[in-house]
Amino acid sequence: MSFSLHLLPLLLPYPSCFLSLFFFFFSSSSCFSPSQQKQVTGYLLFSLATAVIGSLQFGYNTGVINAPEEKLRSFFNNTWVERYGVPIDPGVCTIVWSIAVAIFSVGGMVGSFSVGVMANRFGRRRSMFLVNSLALIGGLLMGFSTICSSYEMVIAGRLVIGLFCGLFTGLTPMYVGEVSPTPLRGAFGTLHQLGVVVGILIAQIFGLESLLGSDKLWPLLLALTVVPAILQCILLPFCPESPRFLLINLKQEEQARKALVRLRGSEDVSKDLQEMKEESAKMAMEKKVTILELFRSPLYRQPLVIAVMLQLSQQLSGINAVFYYSTGIFNSAGVEQPIYATIGAGVVNTIFTVVSLFLVEKAGRRTLHLLGLGGMAVSALLMTISLLMQKDIAAMSYVAIIAVMLFVAMFELGPGPIPWFIVAELFSQGPRPAAMAVAGCCNWTANFLVGMSFPKLVELCGPWVFLIFTAFLIIFFIFTFIKVPETKGKTFDEIARSFGSALVVAAMFLEMFSNPRSKKTFFKYTICLFLVVKLRMDN
Repeated sequence: MSFSLHLLPLLLPYPSCFLSLFFFFFSSSSCFSPSQQKQVTGYLLFSLATAVIGSLQFGYNTGVINAPEEKLRSFFNNTWVERYGVPIDPGVCTIVWSIAVAIFSVGGMVGSFSVGVMANRFGRRRSMFLVNSLALIGGLLMGFSTICSSYEMVIAGRLVIGLFCGLFTGLTPMYVGEVSPTPLRGAFGTLHQLGVVVGILIAQIFGLESLLGSDKLWPLLLALTVVPAILQCILLPFCPESPRFLLINLKQEEQARKALVRLRGSEDVSKDLQEMKEESAKMAMEKKVTILELFRSPLYRQPLVIAVMLQLSQQLSGINAVFYYSTGIFNSAGVEQPIYATIGAGVVNTIFTVVSLFLVEKAGRRTLHLLGLGGMAVSALLMTISLLMQKDIAAMSYVAIIAVMLFVAMFELGPGPIPWFIVAELFSQGPRPAAMAVAGCCNWTANFLVGMSFPKLVELCGPWVFLIFTAFLIIFFIFTFIKVPETKGKTFDEIARSFGSALVVAAMFLEMFSNPRSKKTFFKYTICLFLVVKLRMDN
């Protein structure tokens, strides 16, 4: 175990460097306008950075499995030989490898579906604290797998880590959205995705064979997830509980006011409190929303469909197929050092997430999502062409790199960050945890299906495989253009009311068409026309 002491200086900065960069970046006065800058306090940044460590964990555990694939396959074979005296069948080895990769998404599905229960029962902050125990268990299982000569421990560890990440993909955006000021909710909402891409980049760098991706150190690479988990557990007690949870769920107005005063850096938090009180009064007239009621109620149907479609647009865009198998894509494109090209894609990933952070409150959520989907569709076509022509034209390997980089950049402008936080914006406090659970489960399910089907699709379709994702991207572009409203600068209650107004308009139209000869038809038509115009102006 002497290597662990040798690498200690390398491992300790892993989460702390992220926090340092976070504070340096957002302390700059150039990040926001003067009015917005007043709302950015050190305590708010500290709370956000602590929460986003969970996002970094998600990204790290998504990307960490890619680099040590050959080492893991070798470990599976060695374990099999120790037990049965014969090498593992290549087909069986591939199945075990596929399970080790895909089981992460299975855990994510279960975890994301449990977000609502955890968030409502324990609160946002305490839930994040408790869930970190799963990261410790999963990391230790994978870290000690070679000592115990058990590839099952790798699979079990990936399952537990998936459960952990599934919970955090709901808890982090929820907490960030509820503690952020309304004018900065979109920018800070992007921090979840920034944490994810930084985590992926760290996994890619640490996965290099010269660092932790070697035959001896890959268990440490997988177990490294315990470091940020411990750090977050140390920092979370110094963060406030969500003021919205305190006031609306627990009816603790004074505690909510104290939390807001610290977060905003001002004694005058009456506007925030009034908004939460109005939402609380509205919720008092409604019963608690469960996942089943979320599906049954026509009031939530439209925002739920939008939330699910946005989550699907993220995963069915093909981004995880690119990252899971990025090394193979560059290798097939003829790139001599594909691992470094993959790291380059990770750097582009991070840079354009930061770009999105600046643009989201200026250009708006809807515009950036449309731009991202359109750009990804063009990139997928370019990727297909480059892979088809690489045997005839050597320069096509460079076109493949450009296509992947452009694909990743466009993803981080819109489809990457926006679906995570816009779900929290589309719903009020009552149905929000249930909606986050449903949307997150859909995201993880799509992630699982892409991860399992992509290798087979590559075998069947070859370079044409990315045309499938192009078709999905076009469908999601059309849906976003027609159905998705702009939520920039609106309070949670204003967004919820817009869907309520839309439901009233729809009901009136249905009644008009069912009674075309009614004397009141003309007046109803006039009212509907007025409401439609008003809705379009509001959105």
